[in-house]
Amino acid sequence: MKLDITKAAQFLPAGTVESYEPAVNAAMKALEEGTCPGNDFLGWLHLPTAITPGFLCKIKACAQTLRENCEAVVVAGIGGSYLGARAVLEALGDTFGWLKASDIPRILFAGNNIGEDYLSELIDYLHGKRFGVINISKSGTTTETAITFRLLKRMCEEERGKDMARKVIVAVTDAKKGAARTTADKEGYTSFIIPDNVGGRFSVLTPVGLLPIACAGFDIDALVKGAQDMEKATDISVPFADNLCAQYAAIRNALYTNGKKIEILVNFQPKLHYVNEWWKQLYGESEGKDKKGIFPAAVDFSTDLHSMGQWIQDGERTIFETVISVDKPEHKLEVPTDEENLDGLNFLAGKRIDEVNHQAELGTQLAHVDGGVPNIRISIDRLDAYNLGQLIYFFEKACGVSGLVLGVNPFNQPGVEDYKRNMFALLNKPGYEAESKAIRERLK
Repeated sequence: MKLDITKAAQFLPAGTVESYEPAVNAAMKALEEGTCPGNDFLGWLHLPTAITPGFLCKIKACAQTLRENCEAVVVAGIGGSYLGARAVLEALGDTFGWLKASDIPRILFAGNNIGEDYLSELIDYLHGKRFGVINISKSGTTTETAITFRLLKRMCEEERGKDMARKVIVAVTDAKKGAARTTADKEGYTSFIIPDNVGGRFSVLTPVGLLPIACAGFDIDALVKGAQDMEKATDISVPFADNLCAQYAAIRNALYTNGKKIEILVNFQPKLHYVNEWWKQLYGESEGKDKKGIFPAAVDFSTDLHSMGQWIQDGERTIFETVISVDKPEHKLEVPTDEENLDGLNFLAGKRIDEVNHQAELGTQLAHVDGGVPNIRISIDRLDAYNLGQLIYFFEKACGVSGLVLGVNPFNQPGVEDYKRNMFALLNKPGYEAESKAIRERLK
């Protein structure tokens, strides 16, 4: 993986990025020594190199059981409990799902909303199918996921029988406590542990992400190997100028201090859409607190160049872009010749589609830089499990460093609880009677 910050640093006074070296080094030291705010959630930091072949074998064995007994598997989870897995699945899978091997179940995602139509249509789809469930929740009481699991558990038991349901429902949850743990122990489900010291948005390389990814038939060994190599490449011993995470954290904070309050993650590969969504949660939930934080947005180019492209080119200059560039596609397709040439595209005949896409990428970068938008470029060789493992760990490590440099606790999310309290009060949950009365008065 490569990182180029030159077209972002040119918008800053000379030496600005280098001036962040002491703060970045201090943040990396605080992470390494566990002296930073949120230090009880640093289990992700050396997670890749702590993963053993034996652990991966257990994940793969469970995934094989699900594949053998299911034509569809529903991953029930919200936020970090599904976005990381979905990002990898969408990036590695064929776009339309038509090329899926016959022994690979369709992976579906639910428990991430409370849409009645969404859940009704999911249940209609699953009716009569051999399906299983991966229920991902530390507590087992997260409203969106708990409602979904309640529906799916009952349906699976009714349609497939208690014995088979016990075989194809898997819990990824707390080691000892919570409703999901109690249910898993009572029903005899296979279960995996979400480490106490790993927050949801940093959990892709735990069973939260690894089990669904393995279930879909992708190479979790290569994914972990990519993360392991990136962990070593961004170790505290690597000098600031050569450390990709240090450089990314520094340039982001430098741009933020100089008035660039919005970061737009850009891809030119449709398969990276959910990597964008995962990244938005990772950085938004980690940095957006104490009335601080870069606002994380994302676009899919060249699609969004015909909509958001106008705002990016000519709108308020409070933004910068980080572009994920993929060097080599997995397929080969050329622009054909057309004798009539009514569309005027014969000048492209014989060129690979990816060459056209790359020139669009470079042309866009030049236009946006000329328009006053700093550009950071992340390049990966290809869209495979190894490179995604590198990218995931890179963003996680840089996020921790960047948040500490910003002066916030990157590992808590106090603001996420506010809507839940209001929702519980409006739904008359026991224990929320006082809040219910006050909120209803405010809504009059």
